Amino acid sequence: MTTCTQEFYVRFKGPEETPFTGGLWKIHVELPDQYPYKSPSIGFVNRIFHPNIDELSGSVCLDVINQTWSPMYDMLNIFEVFLPQLLRYPNPSDPLNGEAAALMMREPKAYEAKVKEYVAKYASKEAVDEAGEDTESEDELSSAGSYESDGEQPAGTMDDV
Repeated sequence: MTTCTQEFYVRFKGPEETPFTGGLWKIHVELPDQYPYKSPSIGFVNRIFHPNIDELSGSVCLDVINQTWSPMYDMLNIFEVFLPQLLRYPNPSDPLNGEAAALMMREPKAYEAKVKEYVAKYASKEAVDEAGEDTESEDELSSAGSYESDGEQPAGTMDDV
């Protein structure tokens, strides 16, 4: 039996009343065969400055996805509750980005300014569109395999926000 990991992209807007307001990120989502019993893998494609998100890989440190996942959760929980909560309430004591965590704890105003600088530089609609081009060329094998094999639409067409 072949594995049929599903992968797609979701456009995610920064929550209102946070330094991430106005930002737009492309999130890569991979659903394992055992989904919803096994958690999806999610990662930011364009860059974000946040203590719990690795700046280079885009991977997210979020207990509810990594350790305490339940089949009762779904994609809406991730994009309407878990990620907005993570951006609203970062946890600098469990960082993936040590620089962001240290700056947030020592100089909250400088942290906020750097978040806004990243939003302006990397989280515009244009940046999201360009991020898609980069990933498709770097990720050729997995993306080609995922949509040539069963005639589905290419990943990333669902994201017209």
